Amino acid sequence: MFNPYMLGAFLASVLGFLLLYALREKERKIKRHRLADGLVTSSSGIGECPQDYGFGTDVIIVGAGVAGSALAHTLGKDGRRVHVIERDLSEPDRIVGELLQPGGYLKLIELGLEDCVEEIDAQRVLGYALFKDGKNTRLSYPLEKFHSDVSGRSFHNGRFIQRIREKVASLPNVRIEQGTVTSLLEEYGAIKGVQYKTKTGQELKAYAPLTIVCDGCFSNLRRSLCNPKVDVPSCFVGLVLENCQLPFANHGHVILADPSPILLYPISSTEVRCLVDVPGQKLPSIANGEMANYLKTRVAPQLPPQLYDAFISAIDQGKIRTMPNRSMPADPYPTPGALLMGDAFNMRHPLTGGGMTVALSDIVILRDLLKPLPNLNDGVSLSKYLESFYTLRKPVASTINTLAGALYKVFCASPDQARREMQEACFDYLSLGGVCSAGPVALLSGLNPCPLSLVVHFFAVAVYGVGRLLLPFPSLKRLWIGATLISDASNIIFPIIKAEGVRQMFFPVTVPAYYRAPRAK
Repeated sequence: MFNPYMLGAFLASVLGFLLLYALREKERKIKRHRLADGLVTSSSGIGECPQDYGFGTDVIIVGAGVAGSALAHTLGKDGRRVHVIERDLSEPDRIVGELLQPGGYLKLIELGLEDCVEEIDAQRVLGYALFKDGKNTRLSYPLEKFHSDVSGRSFHNGRFIQRIREKVASLPNVRIEQGTVTSLLEEYGAIKGVQYKTKTGQELKAYAPLTIVCDGCFSNLRRSLCNPKVDVPSCFVGLVLENCQLPFANHGHVILADPSPILLYPISSTEVRCLVDVPGQKLPSIANGEMANYLKTRVAPQLPPQLYDAFISAIDQGKIRTMPNRSMPADPYPTPGALLMGDAFNMRHPLTGGGMTVALSDIVILRDLLKPLPNLNDGVSLSKYLESFYTLRKPVASTINTLAGALYKVFCASPDQARREMQEACFDYLSLGGVCSAGPVALLSGLNPCPLSLVVHFFAVAVYGVGRLLLPFPSLKRLWIGATLISDASNIIFPIIKAEGVRQMFFPVTVPAYYRAPRAK
């Protein structure tokens, strides 16, 4: 007997199936559109964890350099379950990330990682020596108010990283794995984890409520989490000078050379790192000997005489390394479930050695923000709350970033007379001693990263330069050069400040995110 209810149920089932199919097809099209760049992928398929997201991990950290390793140790020590995925766990061999300023060392102490500079032949750094046209001046860090152990440290970058990784590996709730993260896993606008290839080539997916990307200056994941405006003003050519003594022991050395600065600092008891800045992105060829000739004929004559032989010997050994110097202001897209840190997030010219100080300071801020949270599972609320991170980090990070960019431009040689006067004024201003050297060095060292102090000292140098021009007798030509000097100073510093964000840098308390509190339990 015909049952109309059975027919109705059958038709309803068919229509429901067709409707569900249409909706799923529409969802797939939306996902295909959003994932077109290949850096964010759908969270289904290859070797995946259960889709109910019963997270066995609190935080995934991509990258185990200085920032990633220090962050993993910090969060692991706070009881978070951390999964670190690093492309290469062997000891890195880099020519940057070798000088930790005193401000960075203080952050290292806050994180309980100060013993990582032990047993690696790290050298204490007590200040800088500045050289220009046969003159020199010594600039000491203002360390009088600190414990005797507080100073800068310089070392082999790889040894330092391996020491931090050893501490990370000792934590039972932290898993560190070698693998290459190929994309972030996105679902409904939130990052749920990562897709990666293991050391053996197996493709897997890992899930966590928070993914922190720390994959360095060459990050292939940052494009989906920020607006990267990367500038490459110059390149470093790196050498290691062996068995030589720097003019000032336990000091970094900056030579105001032509066309741009040369840096020297000890990285062990027998080795000195030499970094020759070469403006632009095109370098003389190492393969055909152009680089060796450039270093011997253009750079060597500008070095202090006691370093000349060691420099020539290092060139003859052929161990010449190069590295592009990148700068990139932080411009994040707040994304539920994900955060950027380290050089993947923010870079500045390495002239001032401030990169590790910024990264460690960021880790302290993030640790303090996450501490009150019992779990991280509410991605949207967590993302809203962590917007305060971007504001709280600004005064320190922007001061160090701005100082690096401004000093690099002042320290580069220029045919312009006003620029030459500015460089000369900067050298003489720092040579005055007292507050004229202690203030700028406190900024450089990360001991007093105050944006207002930076602007005051920068324009004090410019005004000092104008005063030198106008005394004892002003002239129309000198007045014009003085006006150009002030204009050049403004053109150097204000674009950098604008890129960093004037409001967040100088008036962070006026930003609503500054007052964000964790969601009530």
